[in-house]
Amino acid sequence: MRIAHQIATSYRRSFSGLSRETWLLSVVMLINRAGTMAVPFMSMYVTQQLHRSIADAGLVITLFGVGSIFGASAGGTLVDKIGFRPVQIVAAIGSGLLFILFGFVNNFHWLCVLTVVLAFVAEAFRPANYTAIAAYARPDALTRSYSLNRLAINLGWAVGAGMGGLLAGFNYQWLFFVDGATNVAAGLLILSLLPSARRRAASHPAEVPPAIIRKPWQDAFYIRFILLVALFNTSFFLVFRLVPVFWKETWHLQEAGIGMVLALNGVIIALFEMLLVNRWEGKRSPMYYIVAGSVANAIGFSVLLLPGGWPAGLAVLCMCLMTLGEMLAMPFMNSIIMQRSNAWNRGQYAAGYTLSWSVAQVVGPASGAYLVAHGGYPLLWALLIGACLLCAWAFRQLGRSKWAAS
Repeated sequence: MRIAHQIATSYRRSFSGLSRETWLLSVVMLINRAGTMAVPFMSMYVTQQLHRSIADAGLVITLFGVGSIFGASAGGTLVDKIGFRPVQIVAAIGSGLLFILFGFVNNFHWLCVLTVVLAFVAEAFRPANYTAIAAYARPDALTRSYSLNRLAINLGWAVGAGMGGLLAGFNYQWLFFVDGATNVAAGLLILSLLPSARRRAASHPAEVPPAIIRKPWQDAFYIRFILLVALFNTSFFLVFRLVPVFWKETWHLQEAGIGMVLALNGVIIALFEMLLVNRWEGKRSPMYYIVAGSVANAIGFSVLLLPGGWPAGLAVLCMCLMTLGEMLAMPFMNSIIMQRSNAWNRGQYAAGYTLSWSVAQVVGPASGAYLVAHGGYPLLWALLIGACLLCAWAFRQLGRSKWAAS
């Protein structure tokens, strides 16, 4: 009983002291991400439903990344000009309608065009969401506010991935219909629940603008950090793009099983990340945990090189290690970036972080698919292990550099 009481107390402390708006944003993200099932299965949709090659699947995912790059850039600029609330509303509803349309398109060339447009609209949401969290979070609860948002995202991901596997086994088109409907619902909830700019200004003291508003590209530490984050994300991104195809083609797991393994990522994060971040925050530098997360990801990719005699168990082990790396690194990446920004440049700083994900979507699937086609999966996994270890070393060096304190 005493142990149970201590655990319950730890969870209460982890979730206490967060603003009402932070909780509202997290509820919206939970609903939105519960329908996030189309993109993780998009490569399988192209190969299994449209009967295209793995190279074509890589092209579609790459085009999604191209649209994401421009969408992230536009979203960050719009946030600093018109605010995070309208950008979130338009991006969520617009991407939802485009996802529904995606399910009706069977021509591969039109599918490629629509992929770019869809990614542009959908990715504009991300910098607006990051900016909203930073705007509403208490300074001493910034990392936990991001962790709560990630908890909602990953809990929704657990539901969405599990349902996605079942829907993919029945009809791939339903993935896009459900995903689109939840995006529209998220936009409508932001419209009705998140305070408008005028209401927020009335209840929050105005910030005094600094004498010089630094642009992200003028921040030497930020530029180096974002480049490393892009490499980290390029490696991590393939866990949810090409690794499921590997499980299907090489380890012969079925779609429903793959969906359940992917859902495990969200379940673990939902159960443990807030508790762990609450214990970790302030104990060591954020960069320490980012380095540890990079090492955990390297070990996770190493599992894929093992003989597939027990594929389900190895897939679970791989996902657990990758999830540990995610929990160690990503909450602290968010907080480092937001701590270097202010209300006048936060959208552009958030856009830079979003761009790192977009670059990962362009570089990762295309290069990964090319390597698989010409050298096989073992070559890809070996290179990803090396990339993760390189990230760990480079993050450690950057944390000790002169730019870290500037």
